Amino acid sequence: MNYLVHLYLSDPEPKVRLGNLMGDFVKGDLSRSGYDRQIIRGLSQHRTIDSFCHVSRAVRESKNRIDKRFGYFRGILVDVFYDHFLARNWSDFSVCSLETFAEETYQLLRSYHDILPERLQQVAPRMISHNWLVSYREVAVIEKALLRIGQRLSRANPLAEGYTELLLHYDELEADAALFLDEARTHLAALGDKAEI
Repeated sequence: MNYLVHLYLSDPEPKVRLGNLMGDFVKGDLSRSGYDRQIIRGLSQHRTIDSFCHVSRAVRESKNRIDKRFGYFRGILVDVFYDHFLARNWSDFSVCSLETFAEETYQLLRSYHDILPERLQQVAPRMISHNWLVSYREVAVIEKALLRIGQRLSRANPLAEGYTELLLHYDELEADAALFLDEARTHLAALGDKAEI
């Protein structure tokens, strides 16, 4: 769900970045995936970041801020909120503009369309045409995104109402997101080439 966070934390090599973006769409043993080494590295980094979320102090704090009635879905809300805060505060984290970074990502999706997992092949055109990576900095877009995600899930969920939690805890969640990005960068740097599953 948090495409921008995974892209930002990725190694900058294009195929590694592509693998990070593909992470939510590729399951199972990566050694049998058929992808090349750089894409597998990106997929592995994606899984490492996902695993780190389960022990991150910042993520735990964010989940605790969100009303308990959201249950399991608090994790999804945090993913989307962190993408929002990264997009909103992008210039604090990168010298490259968000618009340039997003266009580079969209070009990767176009160039490697044929090897993308089928579901990502379906998502990519919408991501590009609606400029998701840049649009996530707008609070109103987050409300719409949560509604869309909630509608796609097979079981009933309160995600569409999660927007109110963002507004209610905005400053605290923003601080959590910055802490998480710092924690995650440090974690990945410490692992180096061992950030593989």
